[in-house]
Amino acid sequence: MDRRVILTGVAMTIASPLILRTAAFAAMIDPKAAKTEADFRNGVIGPAELSLATSKIAVEKATNEHAKIFAGYELAEAMAVTEVLRDLGTEVPAMDEKAQATLSKIEAASGAEFDVAYIQAQLENHEYLRDLAEGFLANSSASNTDMAEMHGRHLATLSHAVFKEHVDITSRILAELRA
Repeated sequence: MDRRVILTGVAMTIASPLILRTAAFAAMIDPKAAKTEADFRNGVIGPAELSLATSKIAVEKATNEHAKIFAGYELAEAMAVTEVLRDLGTEVPAMDEKAQATLSKIEAASGAEFDVAYIQAQLENHEYLRDLAEGFLANSSASNTDMAEMHGRHLATLSHAVFKEHVDITSRILAELRA
């Protein structure tokens, strides 16, 4: 067999997950367009990974009591969400530029500046996730009998309440931090 064919096959095998991750991340762009459980899962995984990374930092660096408490709850949630999504076969996308910038800003900040940066990022993350869940629930059919789609709607229904709650909580903490 030709070595070039073998090398091309090996290269494609290695590159395929990266290509899939990029495609999965592209589904996050418009939260109102999610129509399938895969759209929903692929839209959640990137923000959940960012939340996981920033919350690991926040449980150590947060100085405001409410920001620190939120970080602990958010870390536990992000760990659970990412574990479930991975168990469902969801590919983890590479962080985009905005997520990288958010993570870098949070890593570099300290004190009150850190608290504001972390809570602001969590607010934006949860607004996106809330909109994603709303979009998926509005665009998908409750009468769909496909088991994966039904489970996707169940996950979206449960997580929607948490996303809304976290938007409210982070909004209040942010107002407190900026007062």
